[in-house]
Amino acid sequence: MVKRSFIYILLGVGSFLASGCQTAAPTAIQEPTQKYQAQNVVLVVLDGVRYSDSWGDTTFTNIPSMAQELAPQGTFYDHFFNLGSTLTNPGHVALTTGHYQKLNNHGQELPAFPSVFHYYLQQTGRPKTDAWIITSKDKLEILARTLSTDSAAAFAPSTNSGNNGLGTGYRDDKTTIAVAKDILSQYTPRLVLLNLREPDTEAHHQNWLGYIRAIQQSDQRVLDFWNWLQQHPHYKNNTTLLITNDHGRHRGKRFADHGDGCQGCRHISLLALGPDVKAGLLETRKRSQVDVAATIAELLGIRFPIRDGEPLLEMFK
Repeated sequence: MVKRSFIYILLGVGSFLASGCQTAAPTAIQEPTQKYQAQNVVLVVLDGVRYSDSWGDTTFTNIPSMAQELAPQGTFYDHFFNLGSTLTNPGHVALTTGHYQKLNNHGQELPAFPSVFHYYLQQTGRPKTDAWIITSKDKLEILARTLSTDSAAAFAPSTNSGNNGLGTGYRDDKTTIAVAKDILSQYTPRLVLLNLREPDTEAHHQNWLGYIRAIQQSDQRVLDFWNWLQQHPHYKNNTTLLITNDHGRHRGKRFADHGDGCQGCRHISLLALGPDVKAGLLETRKRSQVDVAATIAELLGIRFPIRDGEPLLEMFK
């Protein structure tokens, strides 16, 4: 009954056009507002999935697992946006640092600010193997580093990106999922980012059928990964899973590319699951990528000194 009512509500929600590229003024975060049951946070980024080909299609043809199995268990944000540079590296940097930054998209420029991963390791004193950046795209290894002179910059998370790190090329998502399971089983980290690149890559190849198939495969992989977490003794019933995108794509037949301020590039999605997250909630207030890092900090009890976003407190019980 929860599944059906959630889907019916979602069918009635229209699309929302993001305007401008401005972010909120940087704010010094206070102490986390409460103590959460979740002890672990996993952020999954489905690279380059266009909203109209996923949640914006009211039949949910390409994302049946997320829409019918996972969404009723958690909170879905229909009005979620990338309000910065709609490219892979800037999108991931916004998600992890809480800041929109224009930077090189080929792994040749580092984030200007420490990420929530840096602050987590600094403040907890945990080893670097307690926080991981695991990505199909090698260029995303930059997320573990920063140009900042903040003391947190010295606390870099562990990485496993591409074939063998920056400059070694992309790997397939099936391998990335397998690597992630091995890392989580061996080190049981509390904070993880997982990037799945195949929807974006297939679209850039102008392969429409391959792009759609990659979305469908990503949808199934996310469900399988969530079920795996719920069967793992370290992660069962105490893990928050955040599923989002780095950017969308141009509208209509221009699906192969992205990178400007059009609605297709900016409008993305966020689905949250976990023991503290309200079940079956469709959240329609406008939120954006920079709110994700602040939310992770809130969940893990981390002080996040300067950021543009605010914790997504409305999704918690």
